[in-house]
Amino acid sequence: MKTSICLLTAATLASSLVIAHAQFGDRPTSGPSGPNLSGAMSKIFGEHPAFAADTSLRTKAGEAGDETVVPGRIAYLEGKSRFEMDMTQVKGGKLPPGAAEQMKQMGMDKMVIVSLPEKKTTYLIYPGLEAYMEVPETNPEASKRAADFDLKVTELGREAVEGRGCLKTKAEVTDKGGKKREFTVWNATDLRKFPLKIETNEGTTNTVMQFKDVKFDKPAADQFEPPASYKKYDSMMSMMQQEMMKKMGNMQMPR
Repeated sequence: MKTSICLLTAATLASSLVIAHAQFGDRPTSGPSGPNLSGAMSKIFGEHPAFAADTSLRTKAGEAGDETVVPGRIAYLEGKSRFEMDMTQVKGGKLPPGAAEQMKQMGMDKMVIVSLPEKKTTYLIYPGLEAYMEVPETNPEASKRAADFDLKVTELGREAVEGRGCLKTKAEVTDKGGKKREFTVWNATDLRKFPLKIETNEGTTNTVMQFKDVKFDKPAADQFEPPASYKKYDSMMSMMQQEMMKKMGNMQMPR
């Protein structure tokens, strides 16, 4: 009984982390997401249609708000993105003690989020379970292309990001309907003007995305699809229930 309660707790925590996972760019109206490089954000990366990099996403709500830090590895290809994360490495978010270990025991600590804006689809992939879910993208902004936005850039000066010289700018991205988003961007002068750091504020929430080890090799197309051998589930709950039943079935009854 104790083991089943622990598994249920881990599953619930994993589900909560996915749904409340820090987001960037145009925020979806519902459903989970990783760093969102579609919509207005695609204009920021207009000169870089393909890349891969280590990334850190920091989100803080209010002056006294709890800061959440989500590290991971991202691959980007012409609007599509793949974000690999280890939930045990997430800091903040008011996780209770032992939550990371419970998720690891459940096999849900590693997660891959694949966003396909043109198909209005997001895949949530769990390598530890060899399972995935397909989630519809409900945000109408996500499927817009970079050409659907105008970009106005104002130089703010020069500033280093972790020792790398950058041109700091204010980027104003406006869609055809007049909706405007503002970003502060640090473009690395020795890295093809890649946006090494991006900061935005929405209400009292501050979000910063930063990149390291940037590679401009074109990511393979199969990185943006779930492995054919993985099992597809209709919902988070059905996946958790089946995996819990498997684990409980593998437990040996006491003699």
